[in-house]
Amino acid sequence: MDINLQMELKKNEKMYNFLKENSYWIKELNRNPESYKKFVQEMKIKYKLRPTDKVNEVIDNIDLISTVLQTLK
Repeated sequence: MDINLQMELKKNEKMYNFLKENSYWIKELNRNPESYKKFVQEMKIKYKLRPTDKVNEVIDNIDLISTVLQTLK
């Protein structure tokens, strides 16, 4: 694996943990460093870091608050 890629993975704790949990990515990144983008996409899906996930979380929180306020009335 490219040394720059290794440094990048160790900097980001979530990437590093995802790599430890899914060790098959080590082999994939060793063979093909261009698969880094796919690795990042899968990591974002698992940890729900995509923008759509964040929007859904905000909507869920708003819905929860609205429900609590309705019950308090």
